[in-house]
Amino acid sequence: MMTTLVLDNGAYTAKIGYSHDKVSVIPNCQFRSKTARLKTFTANQLDEIKDPSGLFYILPYQKGYLVNWDVQRNVWDHLFGKEMFKVDFADTSIVITEPYFNFSSIQESMNEILFEEYQFHAALRINAGSLSAHKYFQENSSELCCIVVDSGYSFTHIVPYCRGKKMKDGICRINVGGKLLTNHLKEIISYRQLHVMDETHVINQVKEDVCYVSQDFYKDMEIAKLKGEENTVMLDYVLPDFSTIKKGFCKPREEMNFSGKYKTGEQILRLTNERYAVPETLFHPSDIGIQEMGIPEAIVNSVQNLPGEMQPHFFKNIVLTGGNSLLPGFRDRVFKDVRSLTPTDFEVSVVLPANPICYSWEGGKLLSENPDFDEMVITRDDYEENGHYICEEKFDI
Repeated sequence: MMTTLVLDNGAYTAKIGYSHDKVSVIPNCQFRSKTARLKTFTANQLDEIKDPSGLFYILPYQKGYLVNWDVQRNVWDHLFGKEMFKVDFADTSIVITEPYFNFSSIQESMNEILFEEYQFHAALRINAGSLSAHKYFQENSSELCCIVVDSGYSFTHIVPYCRGKKMKDGICRINVGGKLLTNHLKEIISYRQLHVMDETHVINQVKEDVCYVSQDFYKDMEIAKLKGEENTVMLDYVLPDFSTIKKGFCKPREEMNFSGKYKTGEQILRLTNERYAVPETLFHPSDIGIQEMGIPEAIVNSVQNLPGEMQPHFFKNIVLTGGNSLLPGFRDRVFKDVRSLTPTDFEVSVVLPANPICYSWEGGKLLSENPDFDEMVITRDDYEENGHYICEEKFDI
């Protein structure tokens, strides 16, 4: 029985699962910790690390492109191996994602690894956004156009699709992603209160727990200047010590000591305007010296590069995916800003799926059930006969 494995191979997490099963979200990297320097942990072995302080990541991706094949192979060996998915390569097709504008050298390496090393029966290389668009069109069959905003670890991509095909003239990339936000937060905290430059893992968790997208930046700035309990932005975050406190958490407001000092041995971060100033980078990259458009402007710019009669259809089908879209307030802010930049006679609608991190994986699952799926893939026999050329011809990347 032929099965299909869907792998949305992101720069931060791999979303993987058989098309007949559910998805698992697993770190797409290896780790070493300060305490156990000699041991390398792979993917979901992260849970085995007793003391994740000073944890450093060894990532297969750099700046959004897969460059470290040794690390990627180790992660894939782990995922495809007997502890995880027990892949029977000869009877399995794989749908695997790759970045937009990927380098042909990377594509060739991927073909070789999938067909020659692992010997999958068949493969389909595709952009994650194309899978998200496929899912959106399946669920909204009356719509012909959508624009996928994929704000991930390395980049934010804005890609318009019409009748399932991506419109290359409208593709826009902003060099701001989750990694940059975490690094920015590390710098602010290190400058203001505590040296955390080595604590990527912990501060990434802080970001996910406390950051939000402001709906009115100047109003929040005024609140953040207030003293004591009137400052509703201020938050105290208890850092993990990895013995009694395994995971950091926000102190409940009623337990906060506004005079600043706590008697207990807890290590506290006091966060104010960085809670919204860090995610603001997605909307104004120039705040930290990156001379690029923010997401709402880039959406409008992307649509304006497309034929006039199609533009209204894109504005009413804006789909948010990727981990940054989970920041509280993200959807509302994108809507508000795009609305203010768009002619009033256009309808604007911004959709945040229930699970924006796995949305493209779900699109891959749907695609694998498509009656034309066998026409889309390259089989190992095709590849052995024709080499990379056949992949280049067939995969519209």
